[in-house]
Amino acid sequence: MNQQKFIDRKKELKFLEDLYKSKRAEMVIIYGRRRIGKTELIKQFSKNKKHVYYLCERTTENKNIEGFKERVSLSLNLPHLHRITINDWKTIFEIIKDKLKERIVIILDEFQFLIEINRGVVSVFQKIWDEILKDTKVFLILCGSSVGMMETEILGYKSPLYGRRTAQWKLGEMEIKYFQNFLPDYSFQDILYVYGIVGGVPHYLSKLENKIGIYSNIKKHFLKKGGFFYEEAENLLRQEFREPRNYSLILRAISEGKTSFGKIVNSTGMDKAAVSRYLEILHNLNMIGYKLPMFSSKKSKKRNYYIKDNYLNFWFRFIYPNKSCIEECMDEMVFQEVKKFLPAYFSPIFERICLKFLFKIFSNSFPYLGKWWWKDREIDILGLNEKTKQILFCECKWQDRVNPEKILKELEEKTQWIDWEKEKRKESFGIFAKSFRKKISEWNGKRVYCWDLRDLERELRKGKIFKF
Repeated sequence: MNQQKFIDRKKELKFLEDLYKSKRAEMVIIYGRRRIGKTELIKQFSKNKKHVYYLCERTTENKNIEGFKERVSLSLNLPHLHRITINDWKTIFEIIKDKLKERIVIILDEFQFLIEINRGVVSVFQKIWDEILKDTKVFLILCGSSVGMMETEILGYKSPLYGRRTAQWKLGEMEIKYFQNFLPDYSFQDILYVYGIVGGVPHYLSKLENKIGIYSNIKKHFLKKGGFFYEEAENLLRQEFREPRNYSLILRAISEGKTSFGKIVNSTGMDKAAVSRYLEILHNLNMIGYKLPMFSSKKSKKRNYYIKDNYLNFWFRFIYPNKSCIEECMDEMVFQEVKKFLPAYFSPIFERICLKFLFKIFSNSFPYLGKWWWKDREIDILGLNEKTKQILFCECKWQDRVNPEKILKELEEKTQWIDWEKEKRKESFGIFAKSFRKKISEWNGKRVYCWDLRDLERELRKGKIFKF
């Protein structure tokens, strides 16, 4: 199995290094979902600097104060601290204030645990900053994995620390172009499958084995009781939410294809106000997204929700509904289901990859790009240019040896239902596929673009796309 690797994060490291060069006190908030690589980033940044690192614990406030005191004593060579009984955070910082005339990095990792124990701790750190730290050269990092708590309790305008922090960074997923640093023997197609299954979470990538294929990794690490990915989703939801069951009901409904608000309400049995509130929270945490049909208002109620976090998406599609089977050692049956339905599962993810591709290569030609649907008709991607009256119709097929003529016949029929600038518009077509029988560039006098996996991979190598 891959060892933990530190890959990329050049922008994040530069962000921290630039702040470190300032001569003033800094309070930096670093946060992001569980397993995203925050601790590795901080350790990489601080490894050659004088620093105090403390991992907060879900115990008691006094035990955390004692633990932090011990780390300060060891890291700053203050052995006399061992003999002092300290019952509050402020006293520790008062004792080391003179030390902070030089640049010292102080890191409180998983800071949200302190807030869970005592919400008043944020006010305590506000006073510590105002009365002790702001006139020193301290480089204070408060880091947390509960995105919701960090955004409300520390970054929110009602927080006592609001306005004190000097910088913040929400750590996102790793770009897909770095995946092969973890899985060098994987084909581009399998790399895309990996993205669709675990997303760009570095710790998840490090848990996959390079020497066995994607299906073997699924069987070994997802479909076995005790496997790393088997219960990780539940741990993630428990950490983020007080009511994980209700969020699980909503995510399960979306994973089953109940993507409209009304269908989610009916599936979960919860009232509309509650569902609306939970959906908003999930969206703010970047766990879900939604699509609106082209030509609709941003306030339209025609939203179709999808699970944006690919690991949660895969887990709720294949693991959650089959937990009883896995618990009873019927994992082979579940594995066969995964093998059968993985291409269909990946198809909408492939659409989003294709949309990202078009945003990068056609953003000037088609400023507006999105999905279109009406009743039982849909077009995967529609591109519009209101100035030039150009319109692009695209279909995305996660299939090999696609026949473009067949796709174009079906696509051309659907274009008749779109009235936009019907007499003036200049039409072109695009098809995405794993591979084609034969690529074509013209259809009934109209421009046709055929993109296969080699085209996507080529743009990836240029570093132009695939930051999701």
